Formats: sequence, C-alpha cells, structure tokens
Amino acid sequence: MAILNADLHCHSTISDGTLEPEALAARAHANGVELWALTDHDELGGQQRAMQAARALGLPYLTGVEISVTFAGLTVHIVGLGVDPEDAQLRDGLARTRGGRERRAREMAEQLAAVGIRGAFEGALKYVGNPELISRTHFARYLVEAGVCHDTHEVFRRFLTEGKPGYVEHRWATLGDAVRWIRTAGGVAVIAHPARYAHPNPTQEYALFAEFKAHGGQAVEVVTGSHSEAEALRYADLALEFGLAASRGSDFHSPDESHTDLGALPLLQGRLTPVWELLADRIIH
Repeated sequence: MAILNADLHCHSTISDGTLEPEALAARAHANGVELWALTDHDELGGQQRAMQAARALGLPYLTGVEISVTFAGLTVHIVGLGVDPEDAQLRDGLARTRGGRERRAREMAEQLAAVGIRGAFEGALKYVGNPELISRTHFARYLVEAGVCHDTHEVFRRFLTEGKPGYVEHRWATLGDAVRWIRTAGGVAVIAHPARYAHPNPTQEYALFAEFKAHGGQAVEVVTGSHSEAEALRYADLALEFGLAASRGSDFHSPDESHTDLGALPLLQGRLTPVWELLADRIIH
C-alpha cells in the first residue's frame, strides 16, 4: 500500500475537540486526507457518525480511540485503530477509565479556587456535555473565556501541568489493559506522540517501548502535530529498532487551538512500515 496522506489522530466534541465528527470528516476531506480516523479520548460515541460522514464523502475511514494510561507515574496515551466500536470488553474498559474524570475535575476546580479562580468546574462544563468526559482542555477554554489567560497554551503552562495549581494526577488504565482491550476489539495499538512524555531518563522511555511491545503493541506515532523533524527521525529509528509500524496523525482538536491542521503533516519516510498496512482489512470505504 502506498504512502498516504493519512491522518489517524484527531478529536471531536465527543471528547475535547471543538468540531462535530461530521465537520472533522469534511475538513479532512477538503484538506486532501486520504485515510482518516477519529480518536476521541476514552470514548467511542462519535464513531458511527464519523464513519457515516466519511463514507458519504468517499473518504476511507478507520475506527479509533485514544486511551489514557498510567505508566511509571506518567500519563501516556495509546491510540487504538481499527477497533470494533461495539466490543463489550473495550467499551467496559473505557467506561471505567472515564469514571474518575468528574472527581478529578472537582479537585482541579478546588485548587483553582484556592488561588482565586472561582467557578471553574461549572465554567468547564459549558464546553462539555458529559461530566464523565471533562478534561483539562475544557478548563483551559474556560480560563481563556474568563480572561485569566490569553490562550489555552498559557493556561496549561501556568495552571494545568504537574506542580501547578489546578493539576490533579489521575490513575488511568494500565498499559497492558489498554493494549489488550484494543487487540481484543480487533485493532492495532499505537503509542501516541511519544516525544510529549516527560520521562526522567532514556531508560524509562525504552521500558515503555519494551513493555508496550511485550503486551502486543504494534505501532508508534512517528509523524504527529507535536513532533519536530528531529523527533520524527528519532522515533522512526525507534520504530525500526522495536519492529513497530509507523503511524501519522495531527492530534487536531480545534481550528483555533491546534498547531497542525488535518492533513498538513509531512509524509512518513519510505523505510517505515505504515500502520495502515496492518489494517488493510479494517479500512471502511
């Protein structure tokens, strides 16, 4: 299968994006995307809508989800591509993973109130319909609306990263759980945007890749919206070292917030095995 302008990582209003699944499909199609996946956080609720919109546009589609994982004290994201959205084990696992979000969000609001920012929980809820899916991004949008910060990047820098008021750690799924749910549902597990994780040393990152591979993980995002050219080269090398396929996705959330638009990434290098080659029978036309 040829190197494609594939975009296999983005978010809709079902999690923390600002566009509906149908609008994302239209944007991907208009931007020349040749294979698309919607990968909302810990949620499959947008899959049927995304699939139907893609089919209406003649845009090849892969089902997807992004699962929040706790690994060695860090939050890591694992994308599942080509999963069966009706798989009971995957759906149950995601429901458990979502379950702690509201409690965590209320603790975040309490910490923000302690530094003089009141009403943050209710403000964040305006940006999300379901408290089970409330996230730091929703708080960030409210803090921008309230004039506390100029943009969401400033909010994260000042309030929502470790050690700042408003950051509350949450224990997500285990790495083994996430990979198993994805594989049981017929999909391929992918380490999302690996350069974003603040591993204390290279040994811990190596352990992530080794454990992921041991659990049956099959791919890593090499080209993504948050990777520099040098980071893409580094993770291309790691993909080859660990025998992993390579994925490509913008991690698009919003026209106003995302650095990289759908379909705007560099192509994968020819020396890599594209993840869609493992998923040829799961692509919906």
